[in-house]
Amino acid sequence: MTKTNGQGLPFLVVGGGIGGLIAAYALAHKGFPVRVLEQAEEFKELGAGIQLGPNIFRALDRVGLRDVLLADAWKPDKLEMRDALTGEVVTNVPLGEAFIARFQQPYAVTHRADIHGAYLKACQGSNLITLENNRRVTNFEEDGDGVKVQLETGETIRGRALIGCDGMWSRVREKIVGDGKPRVSGHIAYRAVLKREDVPADLWQPDVILWAGPRTHFVHYPLRRGALYNLVAVFHSDRYVEGWNSVGDPAELWTRFKGQRPEVLRMLERIETWRMWVLCDREPVKEWTQGHATLLGDAAHPMLQYLAQGACMATEDAVLLSEKVAAQPGDIPAAFRAYQQQRYLRTGRVQIMARVYGDFYHARGVEAELRYQALHGRTPEQSYDGMAWLYGGG
Repeated sequence: MTKTNGQGLPFLVVGGGIGGLIAAYALAHKGFPVRVLEQAEEFKELGAGIQLGPNIFRALDRVGLRDVLLADAWKPDKLEMRDALTGEVVTNVPLGEAFIARFQQPYAVTHRADIHGAYLKACQGSNLITLENNRRVTNFEEDGDGVKVQLETGETIRGRALIGCDGMWSRVREKIVGDGKPRVSGHIAYRAVLKREDVPADLWQPDVILWAGPRTHFVHYPLRRGALYNLVAVFHSDRYVEGWNSVGDPAELWTRFKGQRPEVLRMLERIETWRMWVLCDREPVKEWTQGHATLLGDAAHPMLQYLAQGACMATEDAVLLSEKVAAQPGDIPAAFRAYQQQRYLRTGRVQIMARVYGDFYHARGVEAELRYQALHGRTPEQSYDGMAWLYGGG
């Protein structure tokens, strides 16, 4: 093979998280060989619960993984917002037959490790995918009709193309976009998972419940067919610790949630150790592709978690990317540009609207009253209409 012909080489996926694995699987599903380069010693996912809108299942249908992901997921009957000070129901959205009829797919919640594990198992079952650990990418460059990647070990790897799936602090993005560090939102999330038997019987709920408070919110819902219970407490704070898995300070948590409903405080009391992460995002960009290299998921469009769409958007990205590559296998840069062109407005809208929803959840005083006026008494159809741009797309 000549140096300028990259057609027989594998696609190089940088990062073995949720986005990297589904990107690898989607490309292999179309018949392309892939090497996944993960910097950690093993493939694993940190975190706790994750919500999955109908749009992720629509994308997974196209690569045959929908039912695999649903196997361990929990399908709640409704999404409900309550006022964390008064306990009053602000609004609820039924997720049963009418919802599925509208969007053709269910709404589910699962553990991040379960979605990552489902994607990992799918990749392990493909003879077109090579999964590699301890592979930290430090640089890359165009190399004729492909790319050349440098590893921290000094090794060089050639590939047909490069897909940066290396998350919020992406090194690949640094070279393609060059927009510096992520934007710190001023919000911190504490998360924990309880066994069902550790949740007081009168507090266990089968649905996704969000307690909206002044500059705080608290979410809880079941995981793994009801065996676990996911708790996430979010509040405004100036603290900044880079990463996903620092130990949270209970004293700060109690200060932020002081005076809220007994149901909220009793649930918070059940947690001995909280893990925290600082919520960050970036400004939406129109260009995240450069020649034979492109970005996907959080590397391309990191977003706050208020719409619960990070994994959903990464999965949509991956499936569409594979389809664009399959449509133009002889011109990967054009395929990558076509993928980017079809994704940047949708993902940018989610990035922006996630910020808006964060303000909405954390409203106080007059803002909270206006929120109640806007949402209380909405019919299911009105709620579905408001979600159609998100759940009907992809």
